[in-house]
Amino acid sequence: MRFNEAWLREWVNPDIDSDTLAHQLTMAGLEVDAVEPAAPPFTGVVVGQIVSCQPHPDADKLRVCEVSDGESTFPVVCGAPSAREGLKAPFARVGAELPGDLKIKKAKLRGEPSEGMLCGGSELGLEDRIDGLLELPEDAPVGTDIRDYLSLNDTVIEVDLTPNRADCLSLRGIAREVGVLNRTPLNEPAIEPVPATLDDRFPVTLDDSDGCPRYLGRVIRGINAAAETPLWMVERLRRAGVRAIDPIVDVTNYVLLELGQPLHAFDLAKLAGGIRVRRAQAGETLQSLDDQTLELNDDTLLIADDNGPLALAGIMGGRPSAVSEDTRDLFLECAFFSPLAIAGRARRYGLHTDASHRYERGVDPALQQRALERATALILEIAGGEAGPLDETLAEDKLPEPATIELSAERVARLLGAPLDDANIVDILERLGMTVTETGAGQWSVRAPSWRFDMAIQEDLIEELARVHGYENLPSRVPAGTPAGDPAPEKELPLRRLGDTLRDRGYMEAITYSFVAPELQAKVDPDHAPLALLNPISADLGVMRTGLMAGLLSAAERNVNRQCSRLRLFETGLRFVPGPDGLAQEPMVAGLLYGSAQPAHWEGKPRPVDFYDLKGDVEALLALSQPDAFAFRPGSHPALHPGQCAEVTRDGHTVGHLGRLHPRLAAQLDLPKGLYLFELALEPLRLGRLPHFEPVSDQPRVQRDLAFVVDADVPAGEMVAAAHQACDDRLRQVHIFDLYQGDNIEAGRKSLALTLTFQDPSRTLKDAQVNDLVEAVVSQLKQQFKATLRD
Repeated sequence: MRFNEAWLREWVNPDIDSDTLAHQLTMAGLEVDAVEPAAPPFTGVVVGQIVSCQPHPDADKLRVCEVSDGESTFPVVCGAPSAREGLKAPFARVGAELPGDLKIKKAKLRGEPSEGMLCGGSELGLEDRIDGLLELPEDAPVGTDIRDYLSLNDTVIEVDLTPNRADCLSLRGIAREVGVLNRTPLNEPAIEPVPATLDDRFPVTLDDSDGCPRYLGRVIRGINAAAETPLWMVERLRRAGVRAIDPIVDVTNYVLLELGQPLHAFDLAKLAGGIRVRRAQAGETLQSLDDQTLELNDDTLLIADDNGPLALAGIMGGRPSAVSEDTRDLFLECAFFSPLAIAGRARRYGLHTDASHRYERGVDPALQQRALERATALILEIAGGEAGPLDETLAEDKLPEPATIELSAERVARLLGAPLDDANIVDILERLGMTVTETGAGQWSVRAPSWRFDMAIQEDLIEELARVHGYENLPSRVPAGTPAGDPAPEKELPLRRLGDTLRDRGYMEAITYSFVAPELQAKVDPDHAPLALLNPISADLGVMRTGLMAGLLSAAERNVNRQCSRLRLFETGLRFVPGPDGLAQEPMVAGLLYGSAQPAHWEGKPRPVDFYDLKGDVEALLALSQPDAFAFRPGSHPALHPGQCAEVTRDGHTVGHLGRLHPRLAAQLDLPKGLYLFELALEPLRLGRLPHFEPVSDQPRVQRDLAFVVDADVPAGEMVAAAHQACDDRLRQVHIFDLYQGDNIEAGRKSLALTLTFQDPSRTLKDAQVNDLVEAVVSQLKQQFKATLRD
């Protein structure tokens, strides 16, 4: 919410400066994001008037003007097409300093002297566009400093509001807060009913009274839609970040900012039959004001006539019924729409408007008549015309009832940590517009005002008491006692340790959205149908992720497109998999590896990463838990290369996959082929083992090297596991030190060499004992894998 301070002080004017006001609003929960000047610094600019205007003798697009500053006249060469005799505009005299370090000097333009410059809004830093001179009203006093005339020595304040404070999405709401905080009365402008001078009405029917329980409308005839919006209104809109368009739109925008109530004007000549507030029907479309053709869903609330949709209720009007310069008759509407009927609809159609922003959060249901009277009066004042009677169509039983909440002084003292006296409690609540009824000693029944949708429970009232009383005025005390809590189980690995392990190995942590593009999700994990979002924040974030790979691939794509040649990313987070028991939310860890195995170095040529680099990183994670419980075996995953994919299991159950990105997917995503990924369930990884003491043996170790010939598809890990199974604890380690395929090895077979390390903790092993253990290993591998010793 943006507003200028001078406008606010017309409503409420406490004896504090701008900085204090901004601090006060922030401390009351309305965070002030920015306090800026209404216009950049400039000097030497006054209200000027063109006394005469002649074509330049040597330039078709220039004019030679005589400009008066109230005391003298000056020759000025001007290129603005709107320059004409009698026009009043900002005049920068010689010596003036304008924004952008521009200093006005005497000059000659195509041979004609020019002593000053006639200015548009862009030259004064009031707007970005350049479309001619800033035309001033005929009654503007010539010679007056333009900063004084336009009140440019003003401050613009921007407040970042939380969604529950929709009541402050207006100048009236902000003024109400300032008045409460400073005990200063509110000077609201008098809004009197506009007497009807016509009998014309336009019928309205509420087919969906749940979505729209109150609808007000009024016919206004004989307007001049091409009239000029007053400069004071244009300036207030500009300082609120709204560009002036035409008098009808400007008035509705002004009332929106002033009171917080959206309005809309239809060209009456373009309406047929009557207004119907209803839900959209299958197949209906609407051309919106921004020229989009919207295909409407059946849960969308519409304003329609006998010919079809006119507007998305509470969001945006339609192009066919829009007001133009040719419009002479209006139907001006002002309605209360239920927040639930509007919430999410604007974003679904790719729209976000000031009206939808307010309706989604809640608009005061008692405000509509006041806003319509205010808008009518302004339209008649600016554009002329005659107004018909104000018609209201109402389903009173569907209007929201303000909450009534029971409050106790004891609960206030307990939550705030300090008591507030009863008189202070009542005073604060009544200043906030609440109706307070005493029900006992230190007990009250409090009825919230119609504009406070966020009041529901006792704690809401206590929050109001705290912020108005002042958080800084509450005592600061250290809580008594020691915090209670269950210590983390010693067997459970902290997530931080898993992350530190990957960071130590060169990975950077990524945080991606929990929602991804439907197309990408279908490519990465076609086996699971993702949960579609009803209200996505953008079209390419439309479904919940069923794994973390999609987010990491998107991150990799952005990095590779920016010439990143070496990439290591990991992420921890939830995946969301729909199932028969509902949406399963499982914590996962995933990583991505790409580029050279080591950073560039003068010692040698970098080696690209391969599957075993990735497997080593995964093994480092598994080593933190119970490495003996995990195993790798050939696997398959839709996103991974069929021949370079492994499945990770724990006690026979699959816990994840790792491997090279599938070439087809790499081509579709325009990613390099040498990219590797892993994804593991977190819970099995975090189940570790308790540390225990194991004495160091002083007995010597004995090693035997054996080379076995086995089928090429026999996993080496299974051979290692079989060797341990064949022996007792005296086999301390099995290490693979050689793999060979080629000459002297028949096709389809491979030679795998193992180092067996034996040690008895209590005595020296004799050769016969070692030979028995070796024989047991050879026998087990021969029986299980048809392995033969290589000569």
